[in-house]
Amino acid sequence: MDSLNSLNDLVYGKKCTLLGIGPMSKNCIDVVIELANKHDIPLMLIASRRQVESQELGGGYVNNWTTEEFAEYVHKNDVNGNIILCRDHGGPFQGNNEKEQKLSLKEAMHKAKQSFVADIKAGFKILHIDPSEDIQQEISIDEMLERIYELYDFCYSAAKENKKDVSFEISIGKEDGRVHKLDEIDYALSNIENFCLKRNYPKPLFVVVKTGNYVMETKNIGVFEEIVKGNRPDDENNIKKIISLCNERKIMIKEHNTDYISDEALKTHPKIGIHAINVAPEFGVVETRALLSWLTERNLEEYKKKFLDIAFQSNKWRKWMIPNSNASQNDKAIISGHYVFSHPEFITMKNYMLDNMDDHKKLDLFLKQEIKQAILRYIKCLNLI
Repeated sequence: MDSLNSLNDLVYGKKCTLLGIGPMSKNCIDVVIELANKHDIPLMLIASRRQVESQELGGGYVNNWTTEEFAEYVHKNDVNGNIILCRDHGGPFQGNNEKEQKLSLKEAMHKAKQSFVADIKAGFKILHIDPSEDIQQEISIDEMLERIYELYDFCYSAAKENKKDVSFEISIGKEDGRVHKLDEIDYALSNIENFCLKRNYPKPLFVVVKTGNYVMETKNIGVFEEIVKGNRPDDENNIKKIISLCNERKIMIKEHNTDYISDEALKTHPKIGIHAINVAPEFGVVETRALLSWLTERNLEEYKKKFLDIAFQSNKWRKWMIPNSNASQNDKAIISGHYVFSHPEFITMKNYMLDNMDDHKKLDLFLKQEIKQAILRYIKCLNLI
């Protein structure tokens, strides 16, 4: 099936919500491909620049893959063509350590363009242009729009040059657990539509809308659950108005940070017409907890401790912590576990451990089964199957 062209028909015809899944590990990617092909549904693999990056820019932490290797693996295994490769959070200061290196805006934009070109050549279909990161704490919508225009221009031209078709997803601010105001979305879309009209470009496929979801640690701390319970009628009304506005403009809304919410909250998405959502860290945590469970059941405490130490020492948990958190060292290790699945020390430990076990082939099968159940919850609640 031509997954991209069928997305609109699927959303409006079946009254479902599309699902974007972070490629948290090779096991996670294998499960997404399996589910998409088994159920004949389009699923989006949404790779951040830290997860998967071009060879030129150093690759990413997921299986130590470059953009080129990641795309080749997915295309080879996605026999029915149901996987849509997407760049998540492409843009300046989104690459590994770019903010810490205090790059200039010009340098950060150059790296963003290098990354996008690799995506286009590798066959990514949806490019998320996210200009919201900066050395400064906050930048205005107009500053973000200028960066969107420059990257939209660049990517559209690069796609034509490489004889590729791409669609765009745009952001106008960081997720923070609040709900976008109608006038913010209206202002941004009006300007972007004018920009596209003047250049005869296609409008964005998605606009990222804040609907009150926000992930910190291993929970969703946003207000969406309260909206679903009817406790925030003003926010609920605002979301419905934004959905109506986007339907009129024929631009779908994408919600980020949808991890860890309840079945009831998930089922609300297709009911009210939210077109698509992204889920990522939850599936990394699911695999990490499954690994720890497997080690515990086999009394492999030495290996369990080693893994937790590697994960904690990575410091990847720091960006996820709630201020004044009372999370334990083990909690922090679980948050950052998926970041170290491709760490040389962990790979060596895992290979040594499995070489000395009778049921070593069962580990990845067990991990995949746990990931599969977690993803199936979303697929079912979103009315995709």
